[in-house]
Amino acid sequence: MNPEISKIFQEMAVLLDMKGVAFKPRAYEKAALIIENLNEDVGEIYKQGGLDALLEIQGIGQGMAERIEEYIKTGHILDYEKLKKQIPVDVSGLTLIEGLGPKNIYKLYKKLGIKSVKDLEKAAKTGNLRGLAGFGEKSEQKILKGIEFLKVGQGRFLLGNVLPYIKIVIDRLKKLPYVEQAVPAGSIRRMQETIGDLDILAISKKPEETIEYFVSMPEVSHIYGKGPTKANVRLKNGMEADLRVLEPKSFGAALQYFTGDKYHNISLREIAVKRGYKLSEYGLFKGEKRIAGETEEEIYEKLGLEWISPELRANSGEIDAARLKKLPDLIRYGSLKGDLQVQTDWTDGQHSIKEMAEAAKKYGLEYIVITDHTKSLAMTGGLDEKKLLKQMAAIDEINRELKSSKFKVLKGAEVNILKDGNLDIKDEVLAKLDVVGAAVHSNFNLSEEEQTERIKAAMENPNVDIIFHPTGRIIHKREPYKISIDELIKTAKKTGTVLEIDAYPNRLDLKDDYIKKAVEAGVLLSIDSDGHSISHFQHLELGIAQARRGWAGKKSVINTRSWEDMLKLLK
Repeated sequence: MNPEISKIFQEMAVLLDMKGVAFKPRAYEKAALIIENLNEDVGEIYKQGGLDALLEIQGIGQGMAERIEEYIKTGHILDYEKLKKQIPVDVSGLTLIEGLGPKNIYKLYKKLGIKSVKDLEKAAKTGNLRGLAGFGEKSEQKILKGIEFLKVGQGRFLLGNVLPYIKIVIDRLKKLPYVEQAVPAGSIRRMQETIGDLDILAISKKPEETIEYFVSMPEVSHIYGKGPTKANVRLKNGMEADLRVLEPKSFGAALQYFTGDKYHNISLREIAVKRGYKLSEYGLFKGEKRIAGETEEEIYEKLGLEWISPELRANSGEIDAARLKKLPDLIRYGSLKGDLQVQTDWTDGQHSIKEMAEAAKKYGLEYIVITDHTKSLAMTGGLDEKKLLKQMAAIDEINRELKSSKFKVLKGAEVNILKDGNLDIKDEVLAKLDVVGAAVHSNFNLSEEEQTERIKAAMENPNVDIIFHPTGRIIHKREPYKISIDELIKTAKKTGTVLEIDAYPNRLDLKDDYIKKAVEAGVLLSIDSDGHSISHFQHLELGIAQARRGWAGKKSVINTRSWEDMLKLLK
């Protein structure tokens, strides 16, 4: 139920913004994020404690709780349906196109009757947009490019958006008394950036009852087929899901097979053949005799390999490393002590500094760095030098309050890198901060040479400690800007600049192969949530997964250390 309610709230935020309603859009946007990131189904929460239980969800107030209750009871939210009748546009589809905000979508609807991505594509191709105020030939080309980019990612879901939902589904199965194991396989287990579908493998004393329970879950919208040990369904979030109930003797083989990836599995089968074996989803066989299959570990061992972490299974050198017993000691989940990119309500974040600190403490962190945007990013209400100094004083006061808990709030900023490589905050103010992150937020269309030189110039600044989201990509929405990653890594090494792994679900920037290059070059990394809400600290797990897929160990990531030791690694 979480994805449906979250989607409705997100659309209500956009629709209200289109109508020019004040304050309410942010409230609905905030509620959408909270519900999306819940690890428990909101329907179950309501079932256990009614409206009072919904009000206990941090960040959910009376109005939102009542609308959630309305949806649970009726399957509808009347306010939403009224808005949809007033503005009948495909909000979810149109907002995925880069550069199209609520006001432009409303203008396109009112002036040209555009309701969907299909309508928009047709209007752009026929040149109908360029006569509209604020649109021109360049806008049309940018929109068409955005639509094509959107089509490439169709059918793929962001890992961070579906992971909480999938955990709910898996937890339901695990709670059944006759289910001994239930685990996701495929790209979920490999923690890939985007997910196509869901494979679940289970061991159960009652296979048929497990299948029946699975197809009747509230998350299931359609049953494609079911048998005694297998079912294929579509979930309400649009994802297809398969459940296979297996015998214990072949569970490990099936887990290895269905985890993939395809090319990793092909390489394993080739090794098996060379050793006189046959490897399949049912086990490792010598002739007709099964010699391994109960666990993944025994299969890899019989093939002369160390067990390989799922995140590494991409046929990118992991098999040779496993043969030579030279697999990296990957960073562990839960090993971060701090988060070095956190936004607050001083700019475009949803919560106060103290609220973000308290949430981070509950998550298990020891420190955060407050990195609100700076003045040239006007759309976020970016801070100028005067406001930054005022925020530093506020952080000092909060640290005095938090002293007994030993939690530390550090002073930072997400400084904008201007077109010429200079920064939008004076050096004498940057020098007073504990951590300075710099990022590109404009002029994405520079040539590779210009963009690379721009970021290199920022790295040369002695106050810049970290480059945030270094390639600027937004998955499914915006391609990375053109840069030479090799030049950036080389400059990062020379200047002692840290490169960030931004863990926000639609960024995951750096990508894994760039992380691997940075690790090999000895460049230090940070893993940050890019948190704009108290619910965003859980995204750090996605950043760790990204680091693991890039062969990064604990020593490569600076915020696995205490804040005192972390600061010693900065310029």
